[in-house]
Amino acid sequence: MVDNIQVLVVADNLLARAGLAALLDTQAACFVVGQATSSTMMDVIDVTEPDVILYDMGWRVADVRDSLSALAKQEIPVLALIADESDSQTALAALTAFAVYGLLLNESNPELLQIALQTTVAGLIVIDPAFADMIVSNNNTPQNPLPEPLTPRENDVLQLLAQGMTNKAIAHQLGITDHTVKFHVNAIMTKMNAQSRTETVVIATRTGLIIL
Repeated sequence: MVDNIQVLVVADNLLARAGLAALLDTQAACFVVGQATSSTMMDVIDVTEPDVILYDMGWRVADVRDSLSALAKQEIPVLALIADESDSQTALAALTAFAVYGLLLNESNPELLQIALQTTVAGLIVIDPAFADMIVSNNNTPQNPLPEPLTPRENDVLQLLAQGMTNKAIAHQLGITDHTVKFHVNAIMTKMNAQSRTETVVIATRTGLIIL
């Protein structure tokens, strides 16, 4: 995972901005370089040069779509937060203008926010599980579908692999042996024709198999 991430927090609500900045201050991998509203963020971006933008869309998702369109031209990854699942379709429609983006509920805990920010900076798309069906329908069919699907256990291992966990940590999490984890990892890599764990995660994300 990427460390020392410079994050710009954007929200029109002052309390939301301050709250997110305070949450990120508890995470060692993140450093808040600035705070802005949707109307001031362009000026702040020029000064702070963030690695990623944490954008709280609040309860008025439709009202910030124009701001998101302008932001997409900056080619900076954005992790958007929404307050209501019913706004996910509108948010996803706006976020697809970005090469790299994420979408979570704004009630996500600090640890998940950090992981999601690190993942977007690494160039991967992050979607809350609650929106999984929508992202699949928006993307139609996944890119490069696997010739042989993963087993349920292989999928469990893959999700933990995407979090940067070691074989020993995965074994402890799933209650299986290190040898069994190694077997599953090798099987996953073979099915994806991947040469490394990192390449496995990248391919899995592009094919829609990894969703935070």
